[in-house]
Amino acid sequence: MDASRLSTVFQADGPFATVTLDVSHDSESGAHEHELRVRAAGEQLVEQGADGAVVEAVTARLSELVDEPAPVTRTVVANAGGVVFDEVVHQRIDATAVHWGPLPDLSRWVEAAERNVRFALALVDHEGGDVAVYQSDVPEPESETSAGGETTHVHKVPVGGWSALRYQHETENVWSRNADAVADELDSVIKSGVPLVLLAGDPRSVAQVENRLSNQRATVVRLESGGRAEDGGDEAQQQAIREALLEYTVARRLELSHDLKDRLGQDNAVATGARDIADAFVKGQVDTLLVDPGAAREVELFVRDHPGFDVGDVPADQPLRADQALVAAAARTGANIVVMPRSSLGGAPAAALLRWNG
Repeated sequence: MDASRLSTVFQADGPFATVTLDVSHDSESGAHEHELRVRAAGEQLVEQGADGAVVEAVTARLSELVDEPAPVTRTVVANAGGVVFDEVVHQRIDATAVHWGPLPDLSRWVEAAERNVRFALALVDHEGGDVAVYQSDVPEPESETSAGGETTHVHKVPVGGWSALRYQHETENVWSRNADAVADELDSVIKSGVPLVLLAGDPRSVAQVENRLSNQRATVVRLESGGRAEDGGDEAQQQAIREALLEYTVARRLELSHDLKDRLGQDNAVATGARDIADAFVKGQVDTLLVDPGAAREVELFVRDHPGFDVGDVPADQPLRADQALVAAAARTGANIVVMPRSSLGGAPAAALLRWNG
């Protein structure tokens, strides 16, 4: 996850009230249960000393029903100025999380959101393609568009004589231009931050589009099932998408795990443990924060121990939970965040891949 998307939250002034709550309505008593959960969260904020106006802002926002398929978890952050963060993810949480303190408590949201993959699905044929962008936890696309569409001479005609070669060349040029249009649309999608592109449809058209994307900063996967005619509803295609998402997620975690292991073995461009990572943030070295949020919650950091450690306007002598502080530092410096288990981090609650050594 590119933590820079959270930068506006961490530029705001604290203290902050943060609530992460299950807002699903997948039972007959769902609305009543939701009301009880929101009320309980508000009471916990009051017990923790939260300002009354801030509590009201959080509970009012959480009381708004989310009309989306379960499971739905919502995270709301507010300060004296009102709500500064409001996001939902389609993941279940074990329990409601309520926090009042100098920093937003977003590690649980990061943990849930990190399970999702934003990807593009392109269904292509000789006439162009349909490109849709999805979050892996949401069945409906966040955007849809069509590219290409040139149909003159799109089909090869079995004519003879001297004109046959001309018709064949023109047809192939139309196919190529339509493939270019789809590739241009996908290029725009990739530049918006989509890390994974799935291609399906006519094999020759898929190959043409894939060749034009070979130098892009995204993983491109060719699916063996489905095309434009299925309109994304074919079960074989859906299964192929699920398998591609799983393989991508596993491969990404393995790549990071191997990179971390190699760096640890060479003691090169790596930091482990919350305190060493805080020092690396001070130097601007952190490229990717690898964190086990549950383990990092058990560690405390003090800004006074790391002069220049930028997590916002917090008292230097106030203990901060390491998960909150490290997420804040990542957001304020534009680092990436990846959630990984402590067992993959050399036993530490967090590790960092650095931009340079020293």
